[in-house]
Amino acid sequence: MSSILLQNPQKGLRDRIVRINWILVLLLSLLATAGMTTLYSVAGGDWNPWALKHGIRYGVSLILLLGIGLVSIRFWMKISYPIYFFALAALAAVPLIGVTRLGAQRWLEFGGLQFQPSEVMKIGLVMALARYYHGLRTDQVSHIIYLIPPLIMIGAPVGLVFIQPDLGTGILLGSTGLAIVFVAGLSWRIGFLGAVGALLAGYAAYWFDILKPYQIERILTFMNPERDPLGKGYHLTQSKIAIGSGGVNGKGYLEGTQSQLKFLPELQTDFIFTIFGEEFGFVGALGLLFLYLFIILTAVGVALKAKSHFGRLVTIGVCATFSLYALINTGMVMGLAPVVGVPLPLVSYGGTVMVTIMAGFGLVMSAHIYYDK
Repeated sequence: MSSILLQNPQKGLRDRIVRINWILVLLLSLLATAGMTTLYSVAGGDWNPWALKHGIRYGVSLILLLGIGLVSIRFWMKISYPIYFFALAALAAVPLIGVTRLGAQRWLEFGGLQFQPSEVMKIGLVMALARYYHGLRTDQVSHIIYLIPPLIMIGAPVGLVFIQPDLGTGILLGSTGLAIVFVAGLSWRIGFLGAVGALLAGYAAYWFDILKPYQIERILTFMNPERDPLGKGYHLTQSKIAIGSGGVNGKGYLEGTQSQLKFLPELQTDFIFTIFGEEFGFVGALGLLFLYLFIILTAVGVALKAKSHFGRLVTIGVCATFSLYALINTGMVMGLAPVVGVPLPLVSYGGTVMVTIMAGFGLVMSAHIYYDK
């Protein structure tokens, strides 16, 4: 293991630092800065309680990203399965010894520190699936026998997350896992049958009351927010009003009425894109979405360049997770997706999600630095 840790693509630490993708670092930093300035506005022009902590957490997470990136991609492949099974065991422990917050049992606590095993699983699942497909031949990918293990690897954590309950994270894990399976070379015919099966499974979950009542309400509210405009549909209605009131150029920084008058809940997390759209308008919101797009395209470029199949699949998995975070969050605040409590990556306040995202991009950085390994 020590030899893997000390491997370098050329000679020494200096050469590895030179190979860091500083464009990716710059884009991520711009995104985190957008989050910090919006959190400053949400707090009414105050660095506390969110903006300053957000900036500090990003600085620490950036060091984590660079640290992971400077370690050989072969090392991360070697420990992929241990990370996955650690996360799976932690998820299984949540119903037994987990900490309950805001009505949901999703956290484990050790020595006064709390963490969400589901966040570790977002990285662990990507790494484990990439490791699995790295060892398969092309003709084995679509064979039914070789499809069973990855489906179990995806299904086990998704099932444990649904128990918590956490619909948003379950959707993220399932969608990310399936994205890796498809990119690995799964036949489109099998993929089509899988999509039909997923739709039937969703219908069965509704029919047999597997979904919680509040989850069903969220889906029904998404389909028709006017059915209860002052109750279940209130937040979604206010969110759309805020985004629409921003117009083309926005109301101006620190001038958003929905944020200052507290018409929406969880402004610092779930609905932060609403505030950004209200203050900076269509132009600002589009610019933020393009920033996400540039980050994704930069990471995809890393995947296309990498010679390691593991590195390619890990990078695509991180891209899928990052993309789904952004799509689900922006979609739900605009009424294009059910409200499932998914934050906007590097913009919303939250340390655990930020660490997860930055650790994932650390793997992307490792695939970039060691692209020829």
